[in-house]
Amino acid sequence: MKKRDIILLVGAAIIIGVLWMAPEESTKRVPKDEIHSRFYDIVKNDGKKAAEKFCEDCHNPNDVPLPADHPAKFRCLFCHKVIE
Repeated sequence: MKKRDIILLVGAAIIIGVLWMAPEESTKRVPKDEIHSRFYDIVKNDGKKAAEKFCEDCHNPNDVPLPADHPAKFRCLFCHKVIE
């Protein structure tokens, strides 16, 4: 085995090790329930940005407020995944 082969194997092992130790996904997924089911069709047909326009209809300070430490709210489906 050549030196470059050993370096490649060590590099691959390091990358696999880092990925193996990565934390689990902690962001909540969009529920697949009666309330959110229509958004699944919108995401499928028109894309995430089209569906995100409706999030603030319910997720607002009066109805379903976001946690105080919640990041910018205009890209909901960037973090919250649609379960397929």
